[in-house]
Amino acid sequence: MTHYAISSTFAVFLFASLVLAVTPGPAVIYLITRTLSHGRSAGLASIGGLALGNLGNAAMASLGLAAVLAISAQAFTAVKLAGAAYLVYLGIREIRRAGADGRSAPRGGPPPPNKAFRDGFWVGFLNPKTALFFAAFLPQFVDPAGSPLAQSLTLSAVFVLIASCTDTLYVLAAGMLGPKIMGLGARPSVGRYLSGASFIALGIFVALSGPRSAK
Repeated sequence: MTHYAISSTFAVFLFASLVLAVTPGPAVIYLITRTLSHGRSAGLASIGGLALGNLGNAAMASLGLAAVLAISAQAFTAVKLAGAAYLVYLGIREIRRAGADGRSAPRGGPPPPNKAFRDGFWVGFLNPKTALFFAAFLPQFVDPAGSPLAQSLTLSAVFVLIASCTDTLYVLAAGMLGPKIMGLGARPSVGRYLSGASFIALGIFVALSGPRSAK
């Protein structure tokens, strides 16, 4: 009976995680924008960075940092604004590159995978709502008879894995649309301007939003 209850609880967790992961949010918008502006390889590398950043938040949530962030409005605001500022920085950088493209011949290509990975990591890690999300979501599926820390970390890893799979589908879809958009005659600089504006708008949205969701 206990084994059946645990299995049923885990099945509910998997279903809830899939629904939450497939629902578009700031992370999905970031990945789609990154893919449309820099290509599929940059989008896929960003997924790895986001996953690692989310795992870092999950670990902090498991260790109790989420409770501190929930109690201290100042701590939450500081981390949230840091993440928003980084998104705005990425947007400004894209717009400046678009201006450079307009003044000279196109040069280079998509950012190297390690740079896309790094950017994705900081976008994911500097999102305190992720820690709060894990702190609120995971305890519903933790068995008090077992180790809360071990279970929380395990469930976090499973959720991040599911989110990475759904994020990959979004990136692949955006990667298929990107060449078609360019085939319609869109200049690379236009894509950079749109990408930069999207990052800035996303940063403003994160800065003004409350602690409601992680994705």
